[in-house]
Amino acid sequence: MTLDEALSQATVDVQTAGKLFFKLGRNAAYDAAKRGDFETIRMGGKIVVPVAPIAVKLGLKMNLNGNKGLAA
Repeated sequence: MTLDEALSQATVDVQTAGKLFFKLGRNAAYDAAKRGDFETIRMGGKIVVPVAPIAVKLGLKMNLNGNKGLAA
């Protein structure tokens, strides 16, 4: 996944968030998430990272126009 693709998603997995936004490896990304370094949402056994808060903190612009099924 590219940074532009991630910015068009509402959420990404922890590993992707760590890699794309912070250049972290898998274990470091999960450690950062566990510490609360970036926001996570737990859905059953799955953990996802909302992209919007990271984009705001890093000054990146999101593009959700291409996602079907989301309110504009």
